[in-house]
Amino acid sequence: MTMKKYAMHEMLEVHEIAAFKTVCATKSKGMQILVSDPELKAILQQDVELSKQQLHELGMILSNA
Repeated sequence: MTMKKYAMHEMLEVHEIAAFKTVCATKSKGMQILVSDPELKAILQQDVELSKQQLHELGMILSNA
């Protein structure tokens, strides 16, 4: 498997996306406490889980670059 080389601006963009996803996940997690509707709570929990997966993938990109 070949390693890809990324330009500095690409790495900065990935870092910016990771920071944004972290804020989104934190907000969704915090909103779960305030929400009483079970369907909305499930949507927020699904968003948190998906964000964790995406942050892991972004972390792998950053660590391999």
